Amino acid sequence: MYKKILLPTDGSKFAEKAEKHALFLAEASGAEIVALSVVETSFSIGLPSDDTIFQINQLLKKETEKNLQKVEKMKDETNSDVKITLKVDEGSPAEVILETIEKENIDLVVMGSSGKTGFDRFIMGSVAEKVVKAAECSVLVVY
Repeated sequence: MYKKILLPTDGSKFAEKAEKHALFLAEASGAEIVALSVVETSFSIGLPSDDTIFQINQLLKKETEKNLQKVEKMKDETNSDVKITLKVDEGSPAEVILETIEKENIDLVVMGSSGKTGFDRFIMGSVAEKVVKAAECSVLVVY
């Protein structure tokens, strides 16, 4: 049924739950997984590009790589033979996810909810909500 599953991950407990679902669905359908972690770079827009901003970006990139290592570790722990491609990208998470859906011909997105509620959600918006509204494929949001 599915050939390519996109698994956006931010290392949160919701993303971890989504990883389990994605691995299960990929095993059951013979799909491959594209695991994606996005470095959010919008915080630095308008700031002078100096060494501090560079250092922060480097730390964020290392953190996203750790998120992807968690996906590989979970695959290894379950002895799964699912093919997983790891990707790190920069930008707005929702936009990068939507672009990846098109570029990679994704059939299904499996992602965790952000868990944000109330004022935080109002101010920041929910990445999952944006993806659900704009994606041209099925989206499974795991809580």
